[in-house]
Amino acid sequence: MPKIKTHSGAKKRFKVTGSGKVKFQHVNKRHRLTQKDHKRKRILRGAAVADKSNLDNIKILVPYK
Repeated sequence: MPKIKTHSGAKKRFKVTGSGKVKFQHVNKRHRLTQKDHKRKRILRGAAVADKSNLDNIKILVPYK
């Protein structure tokens, strides 16, 4: 069996924790920040955990993490 290639975009965006959860950084915090609410920007700062409905797809894209 050949090795599976890792999706290069996904490997930059997702990290798998020790317990198997998938961590990622929120989007929409790069530009036009003056128009966004302070509360929204504060929430976007932190990392988030991927929902279990998306886990299977992410694990296919990042098989060896």
